[in-house]
Amino acid sequence: MSDAHVVLAVLGIPLVAAACLAGTRPSHVARHLNVAFSFATFAATLVLAARTVERGPSFAFGRTFFVDPLNVYLVALTAFVGWTTSLFSRPYMQVEEARGRMTPKRTRLYHSMYQLFMFAMLLALLTNNLGVLWVAMEAATLATVLLVSVYRTAASLEAAWKYFILCGVGIAQALFGTILLYLAASRQLSGDDALLWTSLAAARTHLDPGIVSIAFVFLLVGYGTKVGLVPMHSWLPDAHAEGPTPISAVLSGLLLNVALYAVLRCKVLADGALGNGLPGQLLVGFGLVSVLIAAFSLFRQKDVKRLFSWSSIEHMGLVTFAFGLGGPIATFAGLLHMTVHSLVKSAIFFTVGHAAQKAGTQAIDGIRGLLQVSPTVGWGMMLGALAILGLPPFGVFASEFLILTTAMNTIPWTAPLLLLGLAVAFAAIFARVQRMVFGGTTTAKPLEHRPALLPVFVHLGLGLMLGLYVPPYLATWYRQAATMLGG
Repeated sequence: MSDAHVVLAVLGIPLVAAACLAGTRPSHVARHLNVAFSFATFAATLVLAARTVERGPSFAFGRTFFVDPLNVYLVALTAFVGWTTSLFSRPYMQVEEARGRMTPKRTRLYHSMYQLFMFAMLLALLTNNLGVLWVAMEAATLATVLLVSVYRTAASLEAAWKYFILCGVGIAQALFGTILLYLAASRQLSGDDALLWTSLAAARTHLDPGIVSIAFVFLLVGYGTKVGLVPMHSWLPDAHAEGPTPISAVLSGLLLNVALYAVLRCKVLADGALGNGLPGQLLVGFGLVSVLIAAFSLFRQKDVKRLFSWSSIEHMGLVTFAFGLGGPIATFAGLLHMTVHSLVKSAIFFTVGHAAQKAGTQAIDGIRGLLQVSPTVGWGMMLGALAILGLPPFGVFASEFLILTTAMNTIPWTAPLLLLGLAVAFAAIFARVQRMVFGGTTTAKPLEHRPALLPVFVHLGLGLMLGLYVPPYLATWYRQAATMLGG
């Protein structure tokens, strides 16, 4: 099997799945098919990852697609979390249907758009063309708008419109940045080469620095809106709170990573063209502000899904800050943090979804005594909170330690601000989670179906492992990706 066939499988399976699930009427069949298609996509990404480890970077379909250590691990991570989220989604959506929040028609839309969303993210990661990258990000936006609004309540429709408008404006900025980048490249490259990332990367030192600097600002603001960086973040809490919880999990665990990946690809080009460190300084600034604003905003949250969506803003700010610092250690830490955040935050949303169904509310004050109502859900939420707050020996602690120590050596004045943000976030989240888990019980609605908690503890187990031991092949990916990003 050639590389082109493997890439075709990775992209083709979710696209075919979206078409099939749009017409699959029995809801229980659609739920099982969604899991099967998601697993098939994950299996294809494992083959692609193994071939990349063995043979190194490669092209597919000419130079249309490009696979290297930076995107192949994100492809595998995206497919893995997509599969485990489909496992969680199966009983979760069954309960939503039983309680009347989902109709058969909406369920078909949900499963179809879920697979289309996965296709769009994988396409964005694998394409070598910056124009196709923009199209894929726009497709992911449109798919998630339909997913966020699937309940058809006033709040979900408002959140979907807010998401569509703000991210639409953001993606328009990214389009303008892409056009400017093409303009800068067209003086050195001809035809399609002016939009191919590999060609741009090879010629980046010869690109017009004036045009590239303006282009990068537009690209950072545009794709940064999808990352959830402050001040372009206001869509994110609403979209997480009002859409189905499985979509909250993939938004936080996957889409934010893919958008940041787009920013990093553009940063490599800007660094080469400018040579003055401006792209890194912008990432440091946006990242630091995002960490601080999100940390202090956590105290105001009364909805559990909003609480953890603000936590996602904080952590993506921290990752952006790490990539802005540059250097091999900070870049390695940023990649590690992206991985662990995806695993742990999706696990947290899995427990939040089941807890909210049990309590019949998403309000933090309405969820109490999870340890008595459902010990596995309670322990899953508690361990997930401790992991995302950076307690050792979880992987978040390792990545945050590396980021902080690098900041102390590189930009010392930022370290106290980062510590302040992390401390405030710890206090805000821990105070609320311990009441939800260990507080007195509230009247809870029994779940009609057994929740899927295996993905929760698999994700947390992987997050724990990455804090104690990074497998050699993954460490090699990180180091190679760090080198590619200029670390």
